[in-house]
This record gives sequence, structure tokens and C-alpha cells, in this order.
Amino acid sequence: MGYRQIVRYRLIYAGLALLVLAAVALGTVLAMEGEEIDLPAPIEAVSPSPGDRVIRQAAVEVDMAIGYEATLYVDGLPVPDAAYVPATGLYSWAPHPNSAIFTEWTPGDHTVRVEWIRTSGTPDVGSFEWSFRVQ
Repeated sequence: MGYRQIVRYRLIYAGLALLVLAAVALGTVLAMEGEEIDLPAPIEAVSPSPGDRVIRQAAVEVDMAIGYEATLYVDGLPVPDAAYVPATGLYSWAPHPNSAIFTEWTPGDHTVRVEWIRTSGTPDVGSFEWSFRVQ
């Protein structure tokens, strides 16, 4: 193998490495969506995240710490039919044909508010609000 072939292979490998690095960097930048948030202590997670863009089939989920009860509001309206799993503290809701507030997400911004109260121990009440966009 001659010197020119070695140089050619090194240039090809260097180019491929740069291409992979650029793809990873671009993927990382484009994958970041929503805002960086600090959730209040009783809330362990929310979905969609603040600032996210979601499809019309998206569900709202709030993962509360055990020992708290929550009430969800979507666009200022209370959600009476949110599903709740007591063992995990997960509340979830998505528009559906029999919903009391609305049957489907409309395109645009939507606001979710969760209000909580501790069910045992010292009193703890609070709320948290965020918005997301439906495509």
C-alpha cells in the first residue's frame, strides 16, 4: 500500500468521523424541545413538557408524589374525568368523544394547571401551570 493510499484512507476516515459528529450535534440541538423547568416538589413529571409541540392525539399526564391528590384544569376548565392510578400517583387525560370539557385538541396553545393537596401529614397545597402547543 502506497503513501497516497494511506493518506486517502485517513482523509476518508476523518471525513466520516466529522460527518458522524455533525449528525450527532445536529440531532442533539434539534431534539431539545420545550423549556427547562423546575417542577414543584410534589410533581415528579408532566407530559407534554412546557413548550412542547404535540400531535392532536396527545394526553396530559401529571405524576404526583404519593400522598397527594390533584385536580387538573385544561384551558381554565376542570377535568372531571381524569384517570388516576393511586399506586403511582399518575393523573392522565386526553380529549375523547364523551368528555365533559371538549372532544378533541384544537390546533394552538393549551394551558394545563394542576392544583394539589397533601392527604396525610402536615398540610401542603399548591399549584403549577404550563402550556404546550398542538400542531
